[in-house]
Amino acid sequence: MIYTRRITGIETEYGIAGKLSPEDTARYLFRPIVAEYFSTNIFIPNASRLYLDVGSHPEVATGECDRLGQLIAHERAGDRILNDLADTAEKALEEERIGGHVHLIKNNVDDAGNSYGCHENYLIGREMVLKTLGKQLLAFMITRQLICGAGLVTEEGFLVSQRADQVFEGISSATTRSRPIINTRDEPHGDSSRFRRMHVIVGDSNMAEPTLALKVGSTQLVLEMLEAGAQLPDLELADPIGDIRLIARDITGATPVKLRDGGTITALAIQEIFHGAAVQWLQDRPAERDPEMERVVELWGRTLAAVRSQDYSGISREIDWAIKLDLLSRYRDRLGGDWAHPRLAQLDLSFHNIRPAHGIYPMLEARGLVDRWVSDEEILEATTTAPQSTRAALRGRFLTRARETGAQVTVDWVHLKLNGEGGGMVELADPFSAVDERVDALLEKMG
Repeated sequence: MIYTRRITGIETEYGIAGKLSPEDTARYLFRPIVAEYFSTNIFIPNASRLYLDVGSHPEVATGECDRLGQLIAHERAGDRILNDLADTAEKALEEERIGGHVHLIKNNVDDAGNSYGCHENYLIGREMVLKTLGKQLLAFMITRQLICGAGLVTEEGFLVSQRADQVFEGISSATTRSRPIINTRDEPHGDSSRFRRMHVIVGDSNMAEPTLALKVGSTQLVLEMLEAGAQLPDLELADPIGDIRLIARDITGATPVKLRDGGTITALAIQEIFHGAAVQWLQDRPAERDPEMERVVELWGRTLAAVRSQDYSGISREIDWAIKLDLLSRYRDRLGGDWAHPRLAQLDLSFHNIRPAHGIYPMLEARGLVDRWVSDEEILEATTTAPQSTRAALRGRFLTRARETGAQVTVDWVHLKLNGEGGGMVELADPFSAVDERVDALLEKMG
């Protein structure tokens, strides 16, 4: 069995709100970045990309990670970095006698119906045909919301996922014009003869660290199985977009999913098939024992058991939608039992506010009412230090030295360029390589 060692990364877009318009609030948020870098689109010393996306959405894309805990620490570091910028923005607003708070919302929809994303990136081998892979993977992807959805309050009730209603195709090369579940644009950010990048558009932004671990870890395991040729049943779907919306509205997982061969199967049963295969795969997997993946598979099974029994008490500290449902159900009872009550929508939004002084989830975390996957110390280190086992380490060293010396540089995911006379450029085609003599030479040139 052969499968590609996995490199992963997360791109998170944040909603923004304040006393001023979103555009003006974003200007205050990025004022220190513009002052230092003369840009709102930069790579920072922890090797992540920080930028202001279309629609005044701050976005953080993590550096390349090859361990689950490493990825979670760097994803959470993005929250910490933006929160620090928001603190600085609020001080500037106060000094200029404008006042007001800056709110950063890590969710996927606003009250005007706009959607912004959390995109997952997985390195896969070039020999895998992405469209074929996508057909095999879609059944997992449309039902994955049962284990890692963020939950959403709407007038029609409680939905498992925020993104389910925001995708319009199963597999496509588009990202914004027609949001697909899986994006097939061939942009490997590496050696194109060896690698592809699978770009997943459909996932919710997660607040709970165990939910993020389950989202990414379960997907990694399914990709490994498919790449290694593990035997999985034919679950090609007849109507993935229609089904994903129905599944979001049925927290029992009993939604019947139509297969292309004419049969039907429930959403929960699809997840149970993939989970059972993952249990076997961990026994057969040609790699060292991985305690994190074992923890993922255990949480996966426990979450499916909770869905089947409709007893969510065993996952109400770990899974986003279960945490939110438990919290909001108690408020709903006090408000007369109506999901359409505007107070519930407001609480839903506050759940995703990453600011410690304003967000419900940060409050739950501070009080020890939710479980963790990584420590505060790991997150703090990830705000300034790149992942050390991948190409990100080279980018991080390069950017750190440039900041220390004032050297003018240009950086993207693959290239490191020292500008000016006597400079030079290095192309980093291997995302697994954390050591490169050519980069060392550029560092020496900076002094």
